[in-house]
Amino acid sequence: MDPYRGRFAPSPTGPLHFGSLVAAVGSYLEARSRDGLWLVRMEDLDAPRTQPGAADAILRTLEACGMGWDGSILYQSRRSETYRAALARLEAKGRVYACGCSRKEIADSGLAPDGALIYPGTCRNGLAQGKAERAKRVRVDDARIEFEDALQGPMRQNLATEAGDFVLRRADGLHAYQLAVVVDDAEQEITDVVRGADLLASTPRQIFIQRLLGLPSPRYLHLPLAVNAAGEKLSKQTLAPPVDERNPVPALAQVLVFLGLSPPQALWQSTPPEFWNWAISNWTLERIPRRLSLPAP
Repeated sequence: MDPYRGRFAPSPTGPLHFGSLVAAVGSYLEARSRDGLWLVRMEDLDAPRTQPGAADAILRTLEACGMGWDGSILYQSRRSETYRAALARLEAKGRVYACGCSRKEIADSGLAPDGALIYPGTCRNGLAQGKAERAKRVRVDDARIEFEDALQGPMRQNLATEAGDFVLRRADGLHAYQLAVVVDDAEQEITDVVRGADLLASTPRQIFIQRLLGLPSPRYLHLPLAVNAAGEKLSKQTLAPPVDERNPVPALAQVLVFLGLSPPQALWQSTPPEFWNWAISNWTLERIPRRLSLPAP
């Protein structure tokens, strides 16, 4: 699992805001404090949600913040054939089946911890007469996944009751995030995933796919999610303002405070190189609040 290889994988649905900056800074500091590599991946798989120009805007903001990445940028939108090959491997193992159900037809199912519908297994034994294939799902059977999150502690999930057979290829023909992220982390040889706690409940599904494909599992660390006064995740939909590229250091310093550090007052007016010199030297996981969410400043 060494040397350390981390990554920041934003979805280009809009400009970089405080919530996504938390994940960027946390992953960057973990990598640099361990003399590791920090890669950037654009998770632009969901074309309908991708905003034109957002990927380039995110990269400009990272550069303005002084966050240099290693290697070339990986774009999920260019990797359909790779995901198709991984799906074919799972089909060859007999772990994937066609599903003809619409979202409306499974709307009465329970909800997974991340809000996804728990599929009741309607098509597990074959499509009903008159139904056409809409999606591809993976059989979870009675899988129980356990892992240790570096911040949130021990995690356990019964996939059958808390996730159900989940989608690997969507009704619109796009490959699902759960498959793509597993394939990409393996290809980029990611050893450590640092990201927001909104993805904590998805992690067991990803570990399950890793095991089916015979791929290594990275170590995981899920940072507190930045939420607004209403308890909503900061996002484009909740009108989170973009990071100021002209003067990003105050926002970076706010992230440090959010993550439990106490940057000196002089750091708020420093240059990005000065900021990172202090931040990397003083970074420690012990100071991060063990919470799933925290109010944004």
